[in-house]
Amino acid sequence: MSRRVGSIDRGYFDALYAADPDPWRFATSAYEREKYAASLGALPDDVYVSGLEVGCSIGVFSRALATRCRHLLSLDVADAALAQARRHCDEAHVRFENRCVPDEWPDGRFDLIVFSEVLYYLDVPALCRVAEQTHGSLSKGGVVLLVHYLGETDYPLSGDEAANLFMRNLDYKVLSQSRTDLYRIDVLRK
Repeated sequence: MSRRVGSIDRGYFDALYAADPDPWRFATSAYEREKYAASLGALPDDVYVSGLEVGCSIGVFSRALATRCRHLLSLDVADAALAQARRHCDEAHVRFENRCVPDEWPDGRFDLIVFSEVLYYLDVPALCRVAEQTHGSLSKGGVVLLVHYLGETDYPLSGDEAANLFMRNLDYKVLSQSRTDLYRIDVLRK
């Protein structure tokens, strides 16, 4: 399978959600449920003051993250996904915004930043910018959660390439790493 050249743009995701309101079966997949549980279990702290979730899709994981964050900002590029996310996670301390990173990185400081199955949609220059933005926005002692699918795709980067490049650009302390046949989880602390 050949790889796409360049970061995947909004149009790709708009078309996916127009064709299927839950294209990855986030709401019904056993794989997703297990991965979400493992992701939450990997977080080293019980509560985060301010969390940022990049690529929230329809908000299924956002709802779980909301139980661990006093304030959560969840981003996605597709309006259709965000409309569902707001329904899945109707909590006063959670905000959903349409933003495309790295070009529309949010202001603010966060003590948790989550990239769950999103960094491989970026090309190398964009991923390096996101790493810089993460460093500038993450509070001292803050945590980054990386989750990446390991199967074959046509995305610009593989899950391993995206995670490894991101970690090389930050040089943070690796708190934990785990791997299944289908995904990997990396937890970093600034």
